[in-house]
Amino acid sequence: MFSGIHEDVRPQLEMLEIDRDRPLVITDADEVLFNFMVGLEDFLETRELFFDWASFALTGNIRRISNKQPIEQQEVWDLLSDFFDQRCAVLPAVEGAAEGLASLSKHAQVVVLSNVPPKYAAKRLEGLKDKGMDFPLIANVGSKGEVVRYLTRDLKASAYFIDDIPHNHSSVNQHAAHVHRLHYIADDRLSKLLGPAEHCHTRLYGWPDICAHIIRHIETGEY
Repeated sequence: MFSGIHEDVRPQLEMLEIDRDRPLVITDADEVLFNFMVGLEDFLETRELFFDWASFALTGNIRRISNKQPIEQQEVWDLLSDFFDQRCAVLPAVEGAAEGLASLSKHAQVVVLSNVPPKYAAKRLEGLKDKGMDFPLIANVGSKGEVVRYLTRDLKASAYFIDDIPHNHSSVNQHAAHVHRLHYIADDRLSKLLGPAEHCHTRLYGWPDICAHIIRHIETGEY
């Protein structure tokens, strides 16, 4: 039934307890709770690299300072692994994120669904706790739709999904269309490179708006 869930993710889901009678907020971490790009740019400098900002993608935009040439895909993967290892626990929090989740937690359950490699899950949790966002974490691998479907199975209340990546909204739309999908990109520079995700319900631009949108729906049934 949930064949699309990675083997490293299943045990995490099985350990998580969801109250089927309470609303559920499922939120991404990078560029939603943490300033991923701010941290990445600082990290790239230490490797004599820079981000070109020509598009939303990492591959093709990470270039060498010396000759302005983009690094290869394998180098990008290796770089990201080092980045998560060294910076995952110390990334700066997005403005209003901790306060927003605290406010939402009075009305709903909160789960962080992040595509941080599972081997760095403990460091992601450390960063969440350090920034006042001590909520359950699922370190996901691959697309998020099947995982969101699993989390919301038999849920009798409303569910909300917050993410910056368009294809994650498409995946959730495919596998869990009943979940209300909010598209949010914290970094203004990155946000300007991308319009609303095709399969989101709405694009929002800050945590006060996200909180107001979700709480209004929980309390009134209206968006």
